[in-house]
Amino acid sequence: QVQLVESGGGLVQAGGSLRLSCAASGSIFSVNDMRWYRQAPGKQRELVADMYSDGSTNFSDSVKGRFTISRDNAKNTVYLQMNSLKPEDTGVYYCNAVLGLLIGDQKRLDDFWGQGTQVTVSS
Repeated sequence: QVQLVESGGGLVQAGGSLRLSCAASGSIFSVNDMRWYRQAPGKQRELVADMYSDGSTNFSDSVKGRFTISRDNAKNTVYLQMNSLKPEDTGVYYCNAVLGLLIGDQKRLDDFWGQGTQVTVSS
């Protein structure tokens, strides 16, 4: 079964750091664009950071300079390093990725979401 599994969330004080991980597993032949979204209570899900297959990155203005995104292709894993955390960074963080699936002798690209991991930043 193909899935994305996130880890690394938790409770941290303002100014602290957390690192989120998202690992893709299953019958996949490629991991393409990988993204992190977050959803705060009562708000819409927003894109926080993304990393394209060519290694280029993009960040929302609210996290630029504080968050970094990286990937380990050998482990099919993307990381979100979050520094100088603020209470407004609180929310459920979701990993999203375009994965290349192996289905018998066929290949196709599909979009997957992780289950989410809670990040809470106290003031």
